[in-house]
Amino acid sequence: MCTTMSNKLFLVGAAVCLASTALSQNTTADSGRTTLDDVTVTANKILQKQSQTGKVVTVINKKEIENNAGKTLGQLLNEQAGLTINGALNNLGTNQTVYLRGAGAGRTLILIDGVPAYDPSLINNEFDLNLIPLTMVDRIEVARGAQSTLYGSDAIGGVINIITTSPGAQKRIGGAAGLSYGSFNTLRADAQLQGQLKKFDYSVRYGHLSSKGFSTAEDRNNTGNFDKDGYRQNAVNARAGYQLSKALKVSSFLQYSDYETDLDNGIFRDDKDYTSASNNLMTGLTADWKKEKYQLKLNYMYSETNRNLLDDSTDVGGFAKYSTNDFFGKAQFAELYGSFLLSKRFTLLAGGDFRYSSMNSRFFSISSFGPFTDAFKDTSLYQASAYTSLLYGHGPLNIEAGVRWNYHERYGSNATYTFNPSYRISQQWRVFGSIASGFKAPSIFQLYSAFGNENLQPETSVNYELGLQHSGKKLRSRLVYFHRQIKSGLDFDNINFVYFNFNQQTVNGIELETEWRPTQQLSISVNYTWLRRPILAGK
Repeated sequence: MCTTMSNKLFLVGAAVCLASTALSQNTTADSGRTTLDDVTVTANKILQKQSQTGKVVTVINKKEIENNAGKTLGQLLNEQAGLTINGALNNLGTNQTVYLRGAGAGRTLILIDGVPAYDPSLINNEFDLNLIPLTMVDRIEVARGAQSTLYGSDAIGGVINIITTSPGAQKRIGGAAGLSYGSFNTLRADAQLQGQLKKFDYSVRYGHLSSKGFSTAEDRNNTGNFDKDGYRQNAVNARAGYQLSKALKVSSFLQYSDYETDLDNGIFRDDKDYTSASNNLMTGLTADWKKEKYQLKLNYMYSETNRNLLDDSTDVGGFAKYSTNDFFGKAQFAELYGSFLLSKRFTLLAGGDFRYSSMNSRFFSISSFGPFTDAFKDTSLYQASAYTSLLYGHGPLNIEAGVRWNYHERYGSNATYTFNPSYRISQQWRVFGSIASGFKAPSIFQLYSAFGNENLQPETSVNYELGLQHSGKKLRSRLVYFHRQIKSGLDFDNINFVYFNFNQQTVNGIELETEWRPTQQLSISVNYTWLRRPILAGK
């Protein structure tokens, strides 16, 4: 099968944000509006100003998150340049599919505190954003463009780093709580307890979100009896850290979230007893060893996700009178990396990681023909990587050059690279660019399910960027042109019902971000993204 698309131009997304004291808090220089020169850790795994990297990063800090407390994580991300979260504006619990710079589902890597988070039981190996309440988040960093050199598979369009850790507490015990109620009987509640006892610090958070919602199906025949599709979520996050010495600190964490949402039987058909339930457990530890000229960091995370689709079909009926579909995904991630200050101009970053994922599923139904059972046995994949990056900074010039070697259990070795220069033309103007490659390994589902194809090859890409940034006292703007070429792309054949590799896809686009602060009490932020319709060719 071979398809082509025209070069018709279309708008991907645009957003306008305004904040003032009439809306929430003062929007002073650190008021929480997204700025274009915040400190970022996602760009190169070390703390640095955005002006010191050639990567395109947007930072959403704590105050902006608080100013958007009535939104979900997906809704807030949906307002950022180049980001579309399909389902963010629908009923609570709707699938949240991430599209960054036009890259399809599963091509934007989600990080939780810098660690890759994903559900191996989902088709595209992505992570369900519904599982993270916005009240659990302290900061978000969105790095656009291929990030596979530092973050591995799935970072074709970029990465979204959801940071849940907060600065260390100064008191032995402290806390906060919030409660709100709104339309559709929507209830939000959150509470936090944190403190520090000498070398020991801790924090515990709880979040709740529920709503009676509205029917996700459209009542075109005006029957008037479509039920409301409700949503219920609870989440808890706990962290504890201990300063073993002046240089070494160890921490552990646990996060659990579950939610249940009501579903309908399609776009126009109601269903009063069809539900979806998911829960996720993440736990692990980190260790940080900091010296004057080098830092070492160890990360380990274990994650498991359970999903259930239950249709007790007494309402709609049909072929099956009862059906339940259970999915289980498990992932483990271990990483060790360090940054080394070689001189005043050069910093070396080097590390390696190991990823293991597995999934299984079970389907059971009862119909007029009797019971039916189908199962997907537990199947796993692993991959290991080593990476290094050299950072150069002197005067107006900053350069990053890096390479990553990957070994995949099924596909063997491959490599990715990145080159990011930036140059400060003046105090207000900076130009930057990048050339970076990426890769995405097929998921377990795409390889081994009933629709799978064991002949699939990994998807590879090359991403080119060129940008100009202006940073004035009251006005800050960033304009970026990007070009992405994908080879052996992963797609689904809706005629033969099987996954396949297409030969090539080309994407071109422009992003514009502008922030204007006419006064200390007023901030206006605008972003606009334009894409040329992707050209897809070959099978």
